[in-house]
Amino acid sequence: MTSFVTAQTLKAWLHDGAEIALFDVREHGQYGEAHLFYAIPLPYSRLEIDAPRLAPRRAVRMVIYDDNDGVAERAAERLNAIGYSNVHVLQGGAQGWAHAGFTLFAGVNVPSKTFGELVEMAYHTPRVTARELAAMRERGDDVVIVDGRPVSEYLKMTIPSSICCPNGELGLRIRELVPDATTPIVVNCAGRTRSIIGAQTLINLGIPNPVMALENGTQGWYLEDLPLEHGSTRRYPDVIAPATIKDMREASQQLATRFAVPEVDAATLARWVAEGEHSLFLCDVRTPEEFANGSLPGAQHAPGGQLIQATDQYVGVRHARLVLFDADGVRAPIVASWLRQLGHDAYVLRDGLNSNASLPAPTATLPQPLPEISAQALAGALAAGTAHVIDLRPSMAFRRAHVPGATWAIRPRLPALAADRDTVLIADDPRIAQLAAADWAAHAPQAASRLKLLAGGIAAWTAAGYATEGSDSAPPDADCIDYLFFVHDRHDGNKAAARQYLAWETGLLAQLDAQELGAFRVGAAAVQP
Repeated sequence: MTSFVTAQTLKAWLHDGAEIALFDVREHGQYGEAHLFYAIPLPYSRLEIDAPRLAPRRAVRMVIYDDNDGVAERAAERLNAIGYSNVHVLQGGAQGWAHAGFTLFAGVNVPSKTFGELVEMAYHTPRVTARELAAMRERGDDVVIVDGRPVSEYLKMTIPSSICCPNGELGLRIRELVPDATTPIVVNCAGRTRSIIGAQTLINLGIPNPVMALENGTQGWYLEDLPLEHGSTRRYPDVIAPATIKDMREASQQLATRFAVPEVDAATLARWVAEGEHSLFLCDVRTPEEFANGSLPGAQHAPGGQLIQATDQYVGVRHARLVLFDADGVRAPIVASWLRQLGHDAYVLRDGLNSNASLPAPTATLPQPLPEISAQALAGALAAGTAHVIDLRPSMAFRRAHVPGATWAIRPRLPALAADRDTVLIADDPRIAQLAAADWAAHAPQAASRLKLLAGGIAAWTAAGYATEGSDSAPPDADCIDYLFFVHDRHDGNKAAARQYLAWETGLLAQLDAQELGAFRVGAAAVQP
């Protein structure tokens, strides 16, 4: 039987200091339009795939919510079935929260972006406008522009002459990019948060150079009709001088002391695991290449800059213990200093990659794989009228190209299956199809027995030479609950969307209540217990 909690009870739980996993089980577009401040996105279409990673302790206190449409109750059943023992559903869903007088927030990564605004306010982070930076470049001033975003984002667009160095790497690599102590450094991102955090990171480390955040990032640059660069490949150096590592490690340790970042050893982590009383996350904050070359058992890759910027993509439990590590003693303490100011219980792992620490790897409990059908066999079945295709890929991917005659669907809103022919599913991730198939099987076992999965997905279909079709309006916008239309084209030439986004970001602080605001520990407050 489903356990329900009121909005008032949930509000009290969120601020009682005990662990809580608050999950929004709606799809990404629904979440991004209006959600609770501390909600972690866990769409029902991926529920059993992502829950073990985001909430590894199955006894954790958990609250889930929907649009008051029954999806959360279905999700609660599934979570109970895979071992979660303390699951509650928010009465009335997101609307119930709003009706109780509490605020719903638009956008994604809201706590982290709110934090960026707080950091600028608390530290008075220096900033430079797009026009001022453009004038510096036109005069030929000696200035280094560092883009603090991941390489994948940098490739799309950046400020001309900038060098990609994600925020989590700045402390380790900045001296290789700017060896002297006088050249001004400007940190940019696409909007505001990472520019501010990147610049303030260097300032907190005691870098003597003048350091500034580019106000409003690439969007601010574009809004001033200044040209962006696309496809740039300039990036941080892989090799760092040993003397530089030593100097930056000392600066990082001083920062950790300033913000009372605790250190934990492998034995203590093992004891925490054995006790089973806390949700534990072991986070490797190094680069993707370093992580791919080997990490600690049970660690997740959480690049330092992104762990600050998008904490909710890596950690699903409020008040969990986050144990960070690197291989140099520079990056993890810096990231932990920010996470503690964000209000998280963050630690640095002593000896890092060489600690021999480990966590049990979270494992997903999934239904049986589906029988597969080849592209050639599917083409024959479609020609004979003995099969129908249901496409479970993202709605925007379906709009671009799909098998002719296919129906788009998503797990919370599955259509009825035809009983007189096979249904072939297409999914980018076969696990998505397995979860949908299990839901069908629960309600129409006979029809579900005729489900198959297209081997190799849409890529195999096109590689075999078969045609696809697309449409800008199918599925219609109202059905695309997995896609966030909110200022989605702010980086694609829509100045109104860019202005709306920047206004949204600067307006976040005014929407917080006293408890939400008080949970941050920015600046001097970060050292308080």
